Amino acid sequence: MKKNKNLISSLRWIISVSRRFSRVDRKGRSAVTSTLATLGICFGVMTLIVVMSVMNGFQMSFIDSILEVSSYHARVQNLEEEKIPVFLEYCKNNKDISYVTDFYEAQTLMTGYRGRESAAIIRAINPDVYDEDPGFRKELKLVSGYFDLSDENSIVLGSGLARSLGAYIGSSVNLLVLSGGSDVDLFSGERNFKVTGVVSSGYQEINSSFCFVNIKAAKSYFGKSAKRIWGIKLKDSNDDLHAVSILSKLLPQAKVSSWRDYNKTFFGALRIEKNMLLLLVAIIFVVVAINIYNGMRKLVFERKSEIAIFSALGASDREIKSIFIAKGALSGIIGAFFGVILGLLISINTDFVFTMASKIMYGLQYLVTAIFNHENLSYVSENSTYTLYASIPARIFFKEVFLISIFGILSPLFASWAASKNVLKLTVAEVLHNE
Repeated sequence: MKKNKNLISSLRWIISVSRRFSRVDRKGRSAVTSTLATLGICFGVMTLIVVMSVMNGFQMSFIDSILEVSSYHARVQNLEEEKIPVFLEYCKNNKDISYVTDFYEAQTLMTGYRGRESAAIIRAINPDVYDEDPGFRKELKLVSGYFDLSDENSIVLGSGLARSLGAYIGSSVNLLVLSGGSDVDLFSGERNFKVTGVVSSGYQEINSSFCFVNIKAAKSYFGKSAKRIWGIKLKDSNDDLHAVSILSKLLPQAKVSSWRDYNKTFFGALRIEKNMLLLLVAIIFVVVAINIYNGMRKLVFERKSEIAIFSALGASDREIKSIFIAKGALSGIIGAFFGVILGLLISINTDFVFTMASKIMYGLQYLVTAIFNHENLSYVSENSTYTLYASIPARIFFKEVFLISIFGILSPLFASWAASKNVLKLTVAEVLHNE
């Protein structure tokens, strides 16, 4: 009990002296250094949170479209007919699985208006998928028409594919070339489909190459050797490896794969891009830590008389060093706290921030042009890049926010610890002699 009281009193003394060092300085340097360090941490944390949130929103718009529309969270292929009831029963009783559907897929060369051609991936799905799968419906927005596959010869095109073919609602397209088994005609002018809808997603590859038909069309045109694929949606896409492991044991003859197996190159490029951006922005904290280290060393030297007196009065080296470490920790905590608040506020309102930035830059450009180059005033316009940035929905991951704030606290803490190792050990006699 006595040790706890001594520890508490020691902490109170350390914090009290540290705060006094931060506020009182005969030359005014300590207060300025502490304020600049806190602002550096604040703006560093804020910048990193905003950049990562915008980057997350930019990347997740691609990833979500791929997972919800193209690859699913997990796939099961080569499933034997007698195992299908077992598989469906397991999926129905598993709380981690949100949706299961079957589909067929083939590659085709389509022809449209006036013989326009375009390669495409044609997917045969159940006609009720758009209504029953909320993730599919969310990522695949209707541009025109309806997602209507009730008729066997109806088709829904991606917006880019429809543009390439010159197709519109009610027009006809033909699957001129279709991949398949030996019982499928490679070339045919009789595989005609009526366009009932045009859709668009956040991933241009899907828009320019995907089209959807009724699953009955697969049985008519894809051939008997067409592979039936089961797509599985999980409540948490990061649980895919666990789900794949269980399904592989349940269905040993089937091929079970995760979304990580698809588009490996693309997902890897996004991960590298994000990591490099994180590394570059994190250099802010390195610069701030170096400044704190240099400022703290000056503070140690300026406070040599107080340090010597504290030592003479019985303060241990550890306690004296803790004064400067507490000062750095306080700067980090305050800076990280306000940095997180500002970062979250800006991330939540990125559309407003970029819109205002666009208007401010336009106003400044207009003003400068009006003063120095009035004849070119008619060419001044708002930068459309800001509009693009404003349209990107920022995605906040609180795990990343937590790690950024921790890093913002640890960088000044480490710098203060390194600087405190240079605490001057002077006797009272030496201090009085210097004074």
